[in-house]
Amino acid sequence: MLQTASETRSETHGKFIWCELMTSDTEAAGRFYSSVLGWSLNAMPMGEGDAYYLFQIGEGDKCPGIGGMMKIPTEMAGSMPPNWSGYVAVDDVDRTAREFAENGGTVHRQPEDIPQVGRFAVVADPHGAVLNIMTPLPMDDMPPPPPEGAPGTVGWHELYAADLEEAFEFYSRIFGWTKDSDFDMGEMGAYRLFAEHGKQTGGMMKRPEEIPMPCWVYYFNVESVEAAIGRVRAGGGQVLNGPMEVPGGSWIAQCTDPQGAFFCLASMQK
Repeated sequence: MLQTASETRSETHGKFIWCELMTSDTEAAGRFYSSVLGWSLNAMPMGEGDAYYLFQIGEGDKCPGIGGMMKIPTEMAGSMPPNWSGYVAVDDVDRTAREFAENGGTVHRQPEDIPQVGRFAVVADPHGAVLNIMTPLPMDDMPPPPPEGAPGTVGWHELYAADLEEAFEFYSRIFGWTKDSDFDMGEMGAYRLFAEHGKQTGGMMKRPEEIPMPCWVYYFNVESVEAAIGRVRAGGGQVLNGPMEVPGGSWIAQCTDPQGAFFCLASMQK
C-alpha cells in the first residue's frame, strides 16, 4: 500500500528539469552530441579530476543549458554502462527520498548538497527505474529557457515499466502526476500519457522484452529525424529503430551513441 505523500506541492514539484549523461569518454561523446543535436559544451571545473560539462543551445556563457555530462567515476567503471538520466524537481529532497523508500523504491545515493546548485539524491522506483531528484537553489541570473520544442531541447520522457498500473500509481503519489490518456498498442498493451501540473510531458508503457530492465528514456527534439539519423550514423552511433511515425504526427528514432548510451530523437518532420 502506497503511503500518503506531501499534501501541498509547489508548481515545480514533479517537473523534469535536467538530463545528464554519464559516459566513458566525455571528449568523444561531446563531439558526437554537438554534431547530432547542435549543442555547445561548457566545461565546469570540479577541482581535482574530470570536469562537468554543460550541454547548451547556442554559444557563450549565457546560453541556456539543457543538460550535463560527466565521466563515469573510476570506482563504477565496468559496473555502470554509459547512460542518460533525468532530474525531477521536488520541494524537499530529503522528504521525497524517504517517500521513495517507504513506498517500495530505493535510495541509491542519499541526499547531499551540490554547492551553489541545490540538493539532490539518486533514487529508483519499486521496479528499479532510476531517477535523480533535486531541490534546486534559486538562481536569478539564469538565462531564459529556449522555446518549447526547439531543436536540442528535451521533448519527451518515457518509462518502460515492469507493471504500468503499479508504476503510474507510484509516480502519481510521489510527484503528483496525472493521467492524460491511454493509447491502445494492441499486444503491447496501453501507452499511458501523463501530465505534470496539467501539461502533457511523457508516457509510460510495459517494458518491451528487448529492454533488459525497467528504465527511463529521453527524447531530444530535432528539425528532421531522417537528417539527424544521418548524423548519428556518421558520428559512429547506431540507429536501433526508426524513423517511425507515432500517434500525434511525430516521428521518432531510437539510437545509441558510440559509447553505448541509449537516447531517442523526435520531430514533427520525418
